Amino acid sequence: MPTSNKILNNEQIQHKIKRIAYQIYESNVEETELILAGIAKSGYIFANRLKTVLEEISDLNVILCEVKLDKKNPLNGVKTSLAASEYQDKSIVLIDDVLNSGTTLIYGIKHFLEVPLKQFKTAVLVDRSHKKYPVKADFKGISLSTSLNETVKVNFSKGRDKVELL
Repeated sequence: MPTSNKILNNEQIQHKIKRIAYQIYESNVEETELILAGIAKSGYIFANRLKTVLEEISDLNVILCEVKLDKKNPLNGVKTSLAASEYQDKSIVLIDDVLNSGTTLIYGIKHFLEVPLKQFKTAVLVDRSHKKYPVKADFKGISLSTSLNETVKVNFSKGRDKVELL
């Protein structure tokens, strides 16, 4: 059984979410509407948490979009809960929990670039720095140096959020 090291506790994660929300708002202060595109499961939960804070601190109309893709076979395509016409010429932030190799983010980015956008940024809770693709997080909670055989696990559970290194 692998041992785990807690990297971030619930309180620290809430602080990171609030800080990232403020950074997103600062880069979209001129906008009236913002699309938060969360990569399914944990990325979408993270996007939802960011939406809650953004609605508290700004008058932005924040729209959530769920992004679904096969992380093992990203060439199988990307599906979103919004039609392309709903995010065309808008500001978008693509959100995931962990940036590891960059594969998930790069295929998500590719999908959104099929229509003209006003602005496009990325946000992650944990940036691991094992990139295969030239993709970066514009907003990140924490940068973490890890070995390739370690795993970062983000667990979003109301009041008990945590990030562990396994």
